[in-house]
Amino acid sequence: MSEQIVVGEFLAAQRPRRADAARNFDALLAAAREAFAEHGAEASLEDIARRAGVGIGTLYRNFPTRRHLFETVYANEVNELNLVAEQLSAEPPWEALAGWLRRFVAYTLTKRAIREALEGEETDVFLACRQSMFEAGTPLLARAQESGAVRPDMGIDDLLRLVSGVSSVAFPDERQRDRVLGIALDGIRAKR
Repeated sequence: MSEQIVVGEFLAAQRPRRADAARNFDALLAAAREAFAEHGAEASLEDIARRAGVGIGTLYRNFPTRRHLFETVYANEVNELNLVAEQLSAEPPWEALAGWLRRFVAYTLTKRAIREALEGEETDVFLACRQSMFEAGTPLLARAQESGAVRPDMGIDDLLRLVSGVSSVAFPDERQRDRVLGIALDGIRAKR
């Protein structure tokens, strides 16, 4: 795939046109996201199909290889993250950025499992997803910096690495993860 991939177009091309097949596709993506977040890269394809309420044949019709499933789930997660950025863009700058970063944390749980499965390989889909995510987050960061809410000495790559670092640690519960994320977000605020 030497031509540039656009995440939304990639997903649209994967999604079946028939309504029942599209519902199955969506259910499989949701089930795979949950299974990867819970069990990592070793999540069972049979379990994913069962969670989606479909047979294993339906899973393989939609995703002929495990890698195809991983890439499509990843692209779907990034696409949803981009939609959240659009939805939050009308919010006050700090709230928009912080809300997007909280959704980013949920995305990183799925991403970690998929990256493990592909052994860190940088595919065209992953590169397109990274670019798309940076394009979605950069305006939110820029608005927050321009408003004086966020320190001006960092870029989107710095910010996403910080939040990825926080979310990559195992926490005993979601409350602690949220508290630690709050501490990290306090660290990016501009000094008054």
